[in-house]
Formats: sequence, C-alpha cells, structure tokens
Amino acid sequence: MKLKSIFSNSFGILLSRITGLIRNTLMATALGASVYSDMFFVAFKLANIFRRIFAEGAFTQAFMPSFVEAKHKGVFATAIFIRFMLIIILMSLWVTLFPEIITKLLAWDWSPELIAETAPLTAINFWYLDLIFIVTFIGTLLQYREHFITTAMSTALLNLSMIAALLLYMHQDPKVIVYALSFSAVIGGVLQVITHLISMRHYKLHKLMIGGWKHRHTREITAEKKKFSKLFLPSMWGNSAPQIASYLDTFLASFLVTGSISYLFYANLLFQLPLGMIAIATASALFPSISKALNRNDETAAYQNLGKAFWLLLFLLTLSTLGGILFAEPLVWLLFEYGAFTPQMSHDTAWVLIMYMVGLLPYGLAKLFSMFLYASHRHTKAAKIATIALVVNIIFSLSLMHSMGSMGLALAGSIGGWTLCILTIKEIGFDRFVTILKSKMSLYFIVSMPILALLFFYINQLLVLWIRG
Repeated sequence: MKLKSIFSNSFGILLSRITGLIRNTLMATALGASVYSDMFFVAFKLANIFRRIFAEGAFTQAFMPSFVEAKHKGVFATAIFIRFMLIIILMSLWVTLFPEIITKLLAWDWSPELIAETAPLTAINFWYLDLIFIVTFIGTLLQYREHFITTAMSTALLNLSMIAALLLYMHQDPKVIVYALSFSAVIGGVLQVITHLISMRHYKLHKLMIGGWKHRHTREITAEKKKFSKLFLPSMWGNSAPQIASYLDTFLASFLVTGSISYLFYANLLFQLPLGMIAIATASALFPSISKALNRNDETAAYQNLGKAFWLLLFLLTLSTLGGILFAEPLVWLLFEYGAFTPQMSHDTAWVLIMYMVGLLPYGLAKLFSMFLYASHRHTKAAKIATIALVVNIIFSLSLMHSMGSMGLALAGSIGGWTLCILTIKEIGFDRFVTILKSKMSLYFIVSMPILALLFFYINQLLVLWIRG
C-alpha cells in the first residue's frame, strides 16, 4: 500500500473540502436555507449527478482496467474520449434547449413559476459536466502514472471561483447571487481543465493522445472498445444507484417543509468530508496499483494492499463517525450559523448530519471493496449489489420521511449503505474478510475505540455548554 499516494490524494481532497466548506458557509450566510438556496442546489445537483455517473464514477472504473490491458493505449484512449465527449455535448445541448423538463424531474412538487425560475440555472450549471469530463479523463491518465494530487486539489479551483462570486455579490438580491454562483461553477470548471492540461503536458501524456489521434483507425482496438463498453454499462448502472438515491432525496424533500433540500445539502457536505478525505482518497490511490497487480495475476499483492487499506479506513472512519455524531451541533453552529442561517436551521441540519454519519463507515468500506470488484472486472456483480442497496434505500425513504422528515431520508441512505457494505464484502468473500480481521489490529481497535468515544463525549458536553452559554 503506497501511503505517499494516499496521503497526497487525501491532502488534495482535504484542501478541496475545506474550500468547499468556506464556500458553503458563505452561501449559508447569503442565502440561508431558503427557496433561493433550494433553487441553486437543485440546478447544481443535476450536473453533479451526471458527473458522478459518467465522469468520476463509471468512466474511471471501467476505463482504468481496460486501459491497463490495452495494447494500443493511445489509440484506445483517443477513441473513448471522442465517443464520450460527443455524447456529453449532445446531452448539454438538450438540457440547454429543454431545461424546464429536466428541472421538473428534480423538483416535481414545485410550482410552475418556481420551475421556470430555476430552469435557466439548470441549463447553465449543466455545462460544468462537459468540463469535468475532460478533467476526469485526463485525471484517469494521471492516475495510471500514479499522480493524484492535481485531480484531488482541482476541486478547490471550483470552490474558489464560487467563493469569489459570493464575496462579490453576497449583498445583492438573492436571484443575482444564484446566477453568479452558476456562472462561477462553469468558470471553475475551465480552471480545472487548464490545470489538468498543464499536468498532462508535464507527464508527456499529450504525446500519447497525439499518437492515438494519428493512428485512431487501427483495427486492433475494436475488441478493446467492445470490452470497455461491456464494463462501462454495468459500471454506469452501479454508479447510478447512489446518484438515483441522491436524486430521490431531493425529489422527496421537495414534498417536505421549505429548507429540507438545504438541510440535506449542508449535512451531506460534512458527511462527504471524511468520506472523501479517507475512503475515496484511499480507494482512488489503490485502484491503479491493484488493477495492475490483478492484470499480472499477482493476487497476493492485491489482497495485501486491500487488507492494509481496510485497517486504515476502519480506524479513521470510526473516529470520524464518533466525532460527526457527537459534535454534530457544534460543527453546524461553527460552520453555518451566520446571517440568514438561524439556530433552528442549525438544529435541524445537525440531526440530518447525525443520520448521515450512521452510514459513514459502511459507505467508506463499500467504496474500498467495490473498487476491488471493479479492478477484477466484476462490474456486473457490483451493479447488482448497488441495485439491491438502492431498493432498500427507497423502501426506507418512503417509510421514514413522513415521521422523520429530512432526517428519515438521511437515515434511509445510511441503511442502504450498510446493505451495500455487507453485500460487497460477501462478494469479495467472507473467508477473505475474516482473514483480514484475524490481526493484532483487531485488539487495538477494540481497546481504543471505547476510550476515544468517552473522550469525545465529554468534549462534546463542554462544547454544547459553551455554545448555549
């Protein structure tokens, strides 16, 4: 396990998450949990959903194993890039021409007037997808060279662009603010593309693409493209499942009290911080090396890396879960309770965060183990598992939303996370999982966690007394 790659990736994600928190603290100050914040989150969410399905999720997981095996890497990469870029541009044009239809799908219960106001924002934000696909494509090539920090840190450029827009326009009319945020998202995407092009040139990957373009009609890659397509479709569906769940959260929250969409958004931001810094950083850093190890039939090295990463995630994610649950109220108060964001909004957001944090550990471990499934070309199995977890999520969302509101939607997501984790471990093999658990690290974990939980509890009591005082 390459700790340097994990920590550099984690540092980049940390920087991106910190700037994201600053961005959203300013957003909470300017908009609170209002109809305008809901408008922007709905408009921006669509681009994010497709970004995670086509770009950061399905594409990387299908492309990396195929690229590792490809004999004509440049030709293969060029052919795949052209195909996907054309599809995404056509999608963006369709959303630009018919934004009200797609906005209605995200917020079904909204009035026609509110849909009409949000639709232009949806059209603007969707163009971010085109830019982030270019970023993800180049980032995947950089991952193959085991360079992670450019991609990990690049999201900070998006956040900085949006922070600049908020600082310039936060005292303007809320409608002006949400338009400024939408245009700044596209500007941030352009900045991300530029940084990746610079890194691409530094690692001389542009020569790979130029060579691929010159020889793009090579017949030998036909089989490789077909194999990639077979991997991509189940990978797309597997990555669609959590995004469909995210869409359903937004859809169902639109039937709840005003601000529910925003509570979910702000709480999910805090949930994503440890998930990104720890689980996604670790899985992303290990994905190329495990893909290469499995490609050369070295299962021993692949499983050794998996075991070491498991213990790293178990300790760090458990600590994060304890901290997120016990410090939920102080965290939300510290980060968001300014300007238009009231104490009641903090209270409601904190409880949603607690429900999300219940699922942090299983989602993090599922990210690690599902990465192993994708590296070993078991994309169809991963997709089936994700579908079952999605169904469980939907059932509990519909069951809990009426009694618990937005908290119920967050808790349903956590229950889906536990389902995803258990089924993914089952596919890896419970015998292999038990082998990982048979380690002296188990004793360290059992002894240390209750002590740390008690320490966190007393610190939280002091913080709550300070806040209320």
